[in-house]
Amino acid sequence: MATENDPKTAFNRDEIRAMRRSYGEFGLAEGDVATDPVEQFQAWLLQAAANPVIVEPNAMVLSTFDLSGPQSRTVLLKDVSSAGFSFFTNYESSKAKAIAFDPRVSLLFPWYAMERQVIIKGVASNVPVEASAEYFATRPWGSQIGAWASSQSRDLESREVLQARYDEFAHRFPEGTSVPMPPHWGGYLVAPQAIEFWQGRYSRLHDRLVYATSPEGWQLSRLHP
Repeated sequence: MATENDPKTAFNRDEIRAMRRSYGEFGLAEGDVATDPVEQFQAWLLQAAANPVIVEPNAMVLSTFDLSGPQSRTVLLKDVSSAGFSFFTNYESSKAKAIAFDPRVSLLFPWYAMERQVIIKGVASNVPVEASAEYFATRPWGSQIGAWASSQSRDLESREVLQARYDEFAHRFPEGTSVPMPPHWGGYLVAPQAIEFWQGRYSRLHDRLVYATSPEGWQLSRLHP
């Protein structure tokens, strides 16, 4: 029989439903944002990076779809420009296969500590090999070796097998030497078609401003929360 001194092992439904917080008074008005959503994103990214509570402000949830259904995972933003948002990965991974099946993806930046989210819908395409190689050369040596060692998303017999593969490539490409980019590795550029900026507000009356592409350029609209 459980006693009051026993450690809690789970929350019940009512406790989960009671998990809520009141959002702040600071809103997001149409007159306060840039006319270009990438410029607005850059402003928010700078603020997120300056917030000590936010861990990895460039972390984003990438969602894809294939025959097995929707999938989401966290990747790191490595570049942003007027052309779109870039990240790098293994081209033989499950995410890469999903993008090959359907290049339409979404990106979510969950800056909870600032009561903000940015949601991007767009189309992913491979970046040029030269751009991938340029970025790969800037990665820490351990990350470069990890890219060779990991057959991302495939079944792995044990942690020891992965470590052995890492040690093998570390021996082949010693620290301090130039590590070539694996042929199965590279980047994606997500060209945005819509970018939503979400700001938490009181009584769940959140502000949602969405930029969408049109023949005339970016069009700004507001959504119900």
